[in-house]
Formats: sequence, structure tokens, C-alpha cells
Amino acid sequence: MKDVMPPRPLVHALLADGTTVGIRAVEPGDHEQLAGLYQEMSPENRRRRFFCTGDRSGRRAAEEACTPSRKGHRALLAERAGQVVGLAEYHADDTGERADLAVVVAEGLHHRGVGTLLVEHLVSQARAERITAFTADMLSDNQEILRLFTDLGLRVTRRFEGPEVRCVVALDEDETYLAATEARGRTADIASLEFLLKPRTIAVAGAGRRPGSVGRALLHHLREDGFTGRLFAVNPGAEAILGVPSYPTVGALPVAPDLVVVAVPADAVPALAEECGKAGVRSLVVVSAGLDAAQAAALLTACRSHGMRMVGPNCLGIANTDPSCRVDATFAATHPRAGTAGVAVQSGGVGIALLEGLSRLGIGVSTFASLGDKYDVSGNDMLQWWESDGRTDLALLHLESFGNPAAFSRTARRVTRRLPVLTVDAGRTDAGRRAAASHTAAAATGTMTRRALFTQAGITATRSVGELLEAAALLHAQPLPKGTRVLVLTNAGGAGVLAADACAEAGLTLSPPGRELAEDLLTLLPEGASVGNPVDATAAVTEDQLRECVDRVVAQPAVDAVLVALVPTAVAAATGDDLVRAVTAGPGRRAKPVTVVRLEQDVPVTLLPAPDGEAVPSYAEARAAAGALAHAARRAAWLARPAGTVPDIEGIDRVRAQTVVENFLAGHPDGGWLDPRACADLLACYGIPQQPWEWAESEDEAVLAAERLRGTDGTDGAVVLKAHWPGLVHKSLQHAVHLDLRDEAQVRAAHQDLRARFEGLMTGVVVQPLATRGTELFTGVVQDGVFGPLVVFGLGGTATEVLADHAARLAPLTDHDVHDLITAPRCAPLLFGALGGGPVDLRALEQVLHRASRMATDLPQLAEADFNPVLARPGGVTVLDARIRLLPRPQQDPYLRRLR
Repeated sequence: MKDVMPPRPLVHALLADGTTVGIRAVEPGDHEQLAGLYQEMSPENRRRRFFCTGDRSGRRAAEEACTPSRKGHRALLAERAGQVVGLAEYHADDTGERADLAVVVAEGLHHRGVGTLLVEHLVSQARAERITAFTADMLSDNQEILRLFTDLGLRVTRRFEGPEVRCVVALDEDETYLAATEARGRTADIASLEFLLKPRTIAVAGAGRRPGSVGRALLHHLREDGFTGRLFAVNPGAEAILGVPSYPTVGALPVAPDLVVVAVPADAVPALAEECGKAGVRSLVVVSAGLDAAQAAALLTACRSHGMRMVGPNCLGIANTDPSCRVDATFAATHPRAGTAGVAVQSGGVGIALLEGLSRLGIGVSTFASLGDKYDVSGNDMLQWWESDGRTDLALLHLESFGNPAAFSRTARRVTRRLPVLTVDAGRTDAGRRAAASHTAAAATGTMTRRALFTQAGITATRSVGELLEAAALLHAQPLPKGTRVLVLTNAGGAGVLAADACAEAGLTLSPPGRELAEDLLTLLPEGASVGNPVDATAAVTEDQLRECVDRVVAQPAVDAVLVALVPTAVAAATGDDLVRAVTAGPGRRAKPVTVVRLEQDVPVTLLPAPDGEAVPSYAEARAAAGALAHAARRAAWLARPAGTVPDIEGIDRVRAQTVVENFLAGHPDGGWLDPRACADLLACYGIPQQPWEWAESEDEAVLAAERLRGTDGTDGAVVLKAHWPGLVHKSLQHAVHLDLRDEAQVRAAHQDLRARFEGLMTGVVVQPLATRGTELFTGVVQDGVFGPLVVFGLGGTATEVLADHAARLAPLTDHDVHDLITAPRCAPLLFGALGGGPVDLRALEQVLHRASRMATDLPQLAEADFNPVLARPGGVTVLDARIRLLPRPQQDPYLRRLR
């Protein structure tokens, strides 16, 4: 019986030129269009495809493509505006490991990425079918297909046989292919945003004659900010609004706009979007709010069908301060100041606060996007735009949700190597999360998951908009510190103490200056100065003395940053402004960050202009200055660290693991917890070491199992009995475990007790040798519905949730991620022999984490994995107890190019 696959849903993706195509499985009704696709091929291209120029081969190929999908045969087409523009398909050979690949692209659409995009989607499907290579026989002069294979980023081998060449494309899952796919996606994404962020023609739909409407405010902003292109209004009742020509419909405009700003009532949005698409509009900014589900779906369908990129709905708008285009399509109170910070937010209120704050600081913005409900354009899109626009040197994000966290993380890791990326960690609380079903689920809070994403991607995560601006001021104006060593310099002892406390609380290091520097400063500063850390220069310090003091401290190799806490006094000739000038008037560019704290300052942070160097950030609170320095130090440490690698793991049997999962879900369509035998099978597939065990369903079986297991783990012969029934998660809480059973009588008594207490529930017992002493740890995996698999690690045992000593990272784990997991918990010193017992087997512990990570990434059906305790000793690491829950989830490729 043929394996008939359900129709594949239509997905949309971007071509190299930024246009949109839909990709879906071929259906029988596509035969006429596919036959036409082959018929319209030039004779030369037909010869290269079929080795002949006749029409018959094309008709046969169309018929074959339209046969129902089955295991080993997949055919995908690309369509635009209802017309098929490309086809790719594969047929597996008898082994099921290789498949013959064929690609065809419509005449006139070559070199735009149609074929490459289709092949990428076929690669994803073929891997899911466990196909390891594509093969293709072609004429050696078919340079377009040969180049397509070469540029994929996959390993390609060629064998020439006269005028023909046989290509074999290995479908290995490696970084090279992922990077190549990512680069193609970046090119397409940036091209698609050109019409949105640098439009040459804009129309505002919904601009009214009467003041007070959002549409009129948008039109006013665009006109007053000096938009350099052509500007129109769309209003059926006016010929001109604010001096801007108005037309009754989008279709009546003299040219198709690059961008239409939509500010009409919600019920009119879908029809207007469809009208825009038919008129050839390339992008939309939809500020309208209140769309219901049907209206939202119709809006997105119009955008996808006609290849329009969209910001919104329910947004503040967009702005670009590039002098060559000057777009302010927002209804904020003031125009954004031109500058170098890219800003993307979901909340319009947060957007206004950031625009005003950046303008006040003098940083300004390069590009601003209020994403609103984020139907299409996302933070990921904006990061890629800023990476390439040549104007942005600082990226600020406020995202309440992530459409594709895996892709966002990869993009952010790349972008943060080039410019700082800052965010407000919105939604840190866990209100509304489901009740935890396991230790893993209890540990994997929303806060922990988001922080893992930000930490791994090198994103500077702050707790508020104010803190975001405080950190942005320092990162924009000052160099990064090389470490965390801060010296506090003050003219008032109390202010210095506050600053020192703030630095220590922020995780910064305060060490007293060395003897040579201390003597040097005492010679320089007024009588009564003290040179610990803080350095108290006294209220009598002069402008020249303070400037010289700062310069000498900055020159010290043992100091990474300087925090100057100033209080205006009338004791000396130097006023407050004089002292500030002493800090800012340094000898040109300083090699280390210098910050100022002025307790009398009336704004949280400002940038003090420096005539001969960078501006100096000045804070109203020491806490803010210390926090900004700590963020800068973490960024410097992240940049100094080489990018981690996901190691190759030996001894993995992925095929067998998938079989275990498929067999379980076949008998449990709604998913559930694996029984001990299936659980052990899955761990064995990934080479995760387990304590020896046996399953027993009766008292006599338990006694025999205990006899066989006594002493097998180097113990003194004692065993453990653990009750089991479907759904049991926390055995200790249920008192379903008996420990230290040393003879037959104790085993029988323990079994009788468990059977009596759990009659009607217990299906059997797990018998294990009692483990030797070691450090009890906890390792788990949870599949987050938004972020994907998260690996959690920390102190284990029965109190793991009470102590909450855990760290987490998103899978797949790199070598750096595993190191961070092991060293982050408070219990980490125990692993390195802090109590004199010697370090545990760290390499074995690293392997357990890597293998758990690989299991999570291989098996999307793995909802939770709970290994507790994991016993770590100098001689090895062993999982003593494991629980795994599966759910029927489809395999999804998070890096497959597609629009949301």
C-alpha cells in the first residue's frame, strides 16, 4: 500500500530579489500549468533538462509530478499570483537512502533563486524521510543547475562521463549548509524591505480633512519631515489634504506606491489591502487596530498573495532618518532625531519613550519600526536590515513575542558581533504557566528561557526602558572595558560609598590601587585625600587635579573602568561644572570607559559633550552607572569569547530512537510518559549512562532481580525498589521508593508494602543496586512551545525544586554552553572538589549534557525529559532515575526559509 501524504500547506518565502512566492506540494489539478511550464521552455533548456527537444518528455514529467505524494517521492512547486514559476521533485531509489532530483524554473525567472528555494524545502523533507543524498544526471553544459548545486552549501561530488555528469549532493546537516541558507535568506530579506523602509512613493489611506485623525497626523508627519519622494493621500471625498494630492482609491493613483500607510477602520482594512495588492503596491504599514480573526486572516492573505511586506497592524508606524529618503510615517508627537540607533518595538508607548530618550541623549535613530501585532515584519527582519544599512551602530528591541526564536538567535549571534543589541526583558513573570508536571517543567520558567536566549545570543537584556537607555548611552559613547575591575573616584566620601556599593552589587570588582599608584595620587590630590577604592579626592579638589587624577587612573593596567561620583560644593574654586569639565576634557579618545554620577542631576542619564573625545555618560544614580558598566563588561566578555561549536557525538542511533518514539505514539496517540523500558531504550540510543536495573511485576520476580543485581555497581549488595504506574512522576513525594534493601526478606517486605499502598495503580517495580556516594545533580529537557528545546541543569535530589539551583541553555548546546551550564549553578564548586572529595568526572558530565541536547533536537516529540538524580563521581556519571514524556508533534525545520 502506498504511503499517501496529506496535502502540504502553502508556505511563502522570499526570492533573492525580495519578491514573494508560495511553495506547496503538487496536486493533480496542477497538471495543465506544469505541462505549460515545460512547453514554454526554450529548446535549449528543454535539451538540458531531458536530453532532447521534443514536447513528449515534458508532458510525461508533468504527469509524474502530479501523481499523489508517497514515501520516497515528493514534488513541490513555487507559484506567484496563481502562476507556477518553478518545480522541484525527488524520487528515492530502492534503498530509500538516495533520491534522484529534478528542478525546472519558468523561462525569464532564472537567477532569482526559485530553484534554490525549492531545493532547500526538498532537502528538509528528504532529511525527514532519512534520505542521505540527492543524485542528478545532466549534460555537462547545464551550468545553471551545476551552479545551483555548488552554491547550496552542501557537499557535492561530480563524475563526468562524456557529455554527461552525475552529481551526488550529500544532505549532511552541518554548519556550512546552514550558513549558506542563512546568507541567502538575509539577501532576500533585505531586498524585500527596501520598498518598506526606503520607499520612493508613499500613499496614506485614511487621511481625513478634519484635524485629529491618525491618518491626517501621519500625512502631516511625512510632509513636514521632508519626505523626498512622491506623496499622496487616498480619500474619496477630497482632491487634496494638507496640500497633498488625494485620490479616491489606491487604484486611481498615477503610480503604484512602494508603501501605503493604512489608517482606515478595521473592517475596511482587508479590502484595502487586496486593492493595494492588485494595484502593485510593494509594502504596507497598517496602524489600524481592532481587527478580528477573520479580518486579520484576510489581511495577511492579501499581503502573501500579492507579495507585500507589512508592518503591523496596531502599530505606531515606521521612520527612517536617512537624508536620502527621510520617512516619518508615525503619529508620535515629534519627529525622531537622526542618528545611529535602530529601534524595533511592539508597544507604541515604549516606542515613543525610546524615541524621546534617544533624541534627548543625542544618539538619535537610524530606523524605527513599531511592529504592533507583528503579522509579518519582525525583530529578526530589522536586525538584518541594521546589520547591512551602513548607518546603524546600536540596536534596541522591545519584543513581547518571538515568531521563530531559533532563527532570531542565530541572527542575533551574528549581529551582536558587529554592534550592540539591547532589549527589555518583557514578560519576565510566569503568570499563566501551566502547573509543572516534572522537575524540568518546574525549573524551566519563562524567565529562565528568555534569559538563556539572550545570554547565548550575546544580547544585552535590561529590566526596564530606563535601564535600556542607561546602557545604550554607555555603549554608544564609550569603549568597552576589558574586564570588571572598576575604580571609584569621588569628591565626597558618602557619594563614593554609594557608588562602591552599587558596583559591588552589580557584580563589578573593586580593588584598592597598587602602592605606586596610591603614592602618585596622594602626591597629586589635596591634603586629606584617601586612596583606597573609592579614591576620595575631597571637596577641595581642583579641576586640574581631578582631570589629572582621572587620566592617571585610566592609564593603569589594573583598572578596566572609572566611575567618577561628583557632588557640587562651595569649598574650592572648582564648581560642579568645573569638575564635570575635568572629566570630559580628556586627552582625546580614552581607551577605557569613564562614567560620571551626579546625584543632583534632574534626568536619569545624559551624555556630556567632550570637545576632544567621546561624550561621557552622566547618571543621576550610582546604581544606573554601575549597571551600565556591568552590561558593557558582559558584552566585552562575550565578544572576547570565540563562537562555540556543537560537537559531533559518537554512539548516537537516531533511527532507532525515532522508532521508539513512533512505536510509543502509535499506541498512545495523545502522548504520555514512557514506561521504564522504553525510557531506558531511548537513553541507550543516545549513549546516556544509566544505573543497572530490572523490571519486576511480582514479588518473586523482584527477589530474583535483586539477587542478580546485588553488587553490580560496586556497592555492598543493597538494592532499591521503585514503584511504577503510568503517570507517576515524583516517586519520592508519593513515598514509592524503598532504599537499602539488603536481603530477601527486606525485598519481599518492601514489595508487599508498595503493592498494598498502591493497589490498582502499580504495574510493577524497578529494581536497582543502591548507588554509591556522589554528588546528586539534575538534568532535564523541556520543549518550550515558543523557544524550542531547553536544557536545564543544577543541583538534584528530592529538594531540587525547593533549592532552585539551576541554569538553562537552549539546544543545540555548544561547548561553551555546556561549560556555562556546569559552572553557573551555586553548587558548581562541589563538582570541582570544593569539599575535598576531588572533582567529579567533568568530561562525562559534559557528555550527558551534550547527549541530552542532541536527543532534544532530534526528537521534537520529546516534551519533557527528567533525569534526577544524576550521580556524579570522580569515576563517572550515571543517571539513577529518568522520566520522559512524548507528545505527537511534527518535525519542523526552524531554519527553513519561509515567511511566518
